[in-house]
Amino acid sequence: MKILITTGIYPPDIGGPATYSKLLMDELPQRGIEVKVLSFGEVKYLPKIIRHFVYFFKIFNQAQGVDILYAQDPVSVGLPTALANIFLGKKFFIRIAGDYAWEQGVQRFGVKDELDTFSLKNDYSWFVKFLKKIQTWVAERSDQVIVPSYYFKTVILNWGIKEEKIKVIYNGIKLPPNLGVTPPSLGERERVLLTVGRLVPWKGFKVLIEIMPKLLEKLPSLKLVIVGSGPQQQELEDLIKKIKLERQVFLAGQSSRENLLELKNKADIFVLNTHWESFSFDTLEAMAVGLPVVVTKVGSLPELIEHNQEGILVNPDDRDAITKAIQKILQDDTFRQTIVQNAYEKSKQFSLQKTLDNLEKLLK
Repeated sequence: MKILITTGIYPPDIGGPATYSKLLMDELPQRGIEVKVLSFGEVKYLPKIIRHFVYFFKIFNQAQGVDILYAQDPVSVGLPTALANIFLGKKFFIRIAGDYAWEQGVQRFGVKDELDTFSLKNDYSWFVKFLKKIQTWVAERSDQVIVPSYYFKTVILNWGIKEEKIKVIYNGIKLPPNLGVTPPSLGERERVLLTVGRLVPWKGFKVLIEIMPKLLEKLPSLKLVIVGSGPQQQELEDLIKKIKLERQVFLAGQSSRENLLELKNKADIFVLNTHWESFSFDTLEAMAVGLPVVVTKVGSLPELIEHNQEGILVNPDDRDAITKAIQKILQDDTFRQTIVQNAYEKSKQFSLQKTLDNLEKLLK
């Protein structure tokens, strides 16, 4: 069997689709599945629109002798892949782990609704409605829609996609052998609060910065490290300067997966104050390396964590709850060690082996 993976990003680019595509490139050939990857990054140097046409024709060239086309998003690569497949007539699978129309609507077109509401409504600007129609059409054209959580399956159902076409395959992780569960030993040393994600409004980084003065009253050695890049960077930099936290809050920018894993292994708490999540690689990796987690009870995160069992669940932007959760983890040794051990055991359910087994079965 031969498959062509079309993806928006691929290493050295950093992000979920890049990590996922690289894993398939490395692992599927060991299961008798030949893999080719076509990254949209190959045409990004071209002007807009022209790059999409060039990518469309590259799909034709790369698809020769391929059995399955496997797109990693419904718009940037999903649309040209679906259009090319009208002529190619291959099996067409698509993995959807985000709602492009909603993300663009929030960032550029004044959409205020949360994703669950957005997926059911259509009274938005013409361009947002156009993006919604594109991603729905691409999903309808596919033979199989793969999603990373049962939560996100409900979102795709809201698009009007038939349930029998949607398959949940959790993302699996593969950690270096030298990393393992090591509950943080605190003492008097500096303590690091780590958060990761694209710098966009729905990731809730502003609130984490704004609660730092309160946290520093009882935890004066605490540092907040934010890993990621995005359109909100200048706004966050200005906020850090405004409340004079230049020595306590650090925007670390993008990081390689290896460096990020090392950060997780050395940090004291992982916090994710997101308003939605289809599946969080970073939360799962934190659980697997013994880093206690505080995350919001939205999207797929309750599928990973039970409150006070594998971590602490809070409502998005709940300043008081997030502050108390961080204090509890840093001040209650028994509780911290319990949730770390429980989370480590839970993370074993999300192995790369299981992910590949399920995907291989579906492909074949």
